[in-house]
Amino acid sequence: MKRFAVLALGTMIAAPAFAGGPVVVAEEPIVAAPAPVAVVEPVTGDWAGAYVGAQLGYGSGGDTDGDGAIGGVHAGYRWDLGRTVLGVQGDYNAADLKGSEDAIEVDKMYSLKGQAGYDLGRTLVYATAGVVKADLDFAGQSYSDHGWTAGVGVDYAVNDNWTVGGEVLTNSFGDFDDSGIKYDPTTVQVKAAYNF
Repeated sequence: MKRFAVLALGTMIAAPAFAGGPVVVAEEPIVAAPAPVAVVEPVTGDWAGAYVGAQLGYGSGGDTDGDGAIGGVHAGYRWDLGRTVLGVQGDYNAADLKGSEDAIEVDKMYSLKGQAGYDLGRTLVYATAGVVKADLDFAGQSYSDHGWTAGVGVDYAVNDNWTVGGEVLTNSFGDFDDSGIKYDPTTVQVKAAYNF
């Protein structure tokens, strides 16, 4: 009887385990972590700092129909604000712009300009405007006038120190020393600069 009671008790305890058959434990699926998303920072150049350089080109147009070679030196400073680049630049150009059957000759031009540019990495495109002064000879007399200049340019960084580029400017002079002589040349120049 005692044996029967132990057997009955063992059967009652084991019965629930066999009621549904063998228990199969399902493995949880392995979920792969998503691949990290690469954050690509926009490529910008380093356009900040001082620079000096030289330029050479051609000038043409205006009331005197003067045209010819123009070239000189320039120096400036730029502030790099990320994609926006601001700057100031001074230029001196010797010129051989002759007009009115060579009676009028512009021999010097000086300018001080501001720049606002957009950084494309190794390339900087910019607009520029400022004041310009020119010296002119007419019939053996020297005249000068202050005017305005405005245009666009592009610079390309060859390496950390050297840039090359080009600039197109419209220059306007209203009246050289009350002589009635007006001159509005367009200049196109290529340039190279060393950046400090």
